[in-house]
Amino acid sequence: MQSYTIGQAARLLGVSPDTARRWADAGRITTHRDETGRRLIAGRDLAAFSVELARSGTAEEDAPYTSARNAFPGIVTAIKLGDVAAQVEIQAGPHRLVSLLTREAVEELGLEVGMEATARVKSTNVHIDRV
Repeated sequence: MQSYTIGQAARLLGVSPDTARRWADAGRITTHRDETGRRLIAGRDLAAFSVELARSGTAEEDAPYTSARNAFPGIVTAIKLGDVAAQVEIQAGPHRLVSLLTREAVEELGLEVGMEATARVKSTNVHIDRV
């Protein structure tokens, strides 16, 4: 399972590293330490927290959200697999993006909940890039 540093989590949540650190210190998001002593957040925990944060609307109001070339870096929060098709949800700061793609594409990308990914929007289509 992928884990994220406080700085990486902050970028994915659209907040400052200091804010993410305060949330971790307050126990709002669970961290663990790696062999070097760095605090890490499990991908599944970060995915759940990002959804909770977006629903509560408590992200930093002045945080910059950009769509450079219509790219929304975020974290995979849900995957629904059918026999042929799949649905992937990404929380990118305050934005929830949903992409419908083939099951084969999800499997080839190796997408999992808690994984960092980028949603790219072109017209009405959302494409997923594994980071």
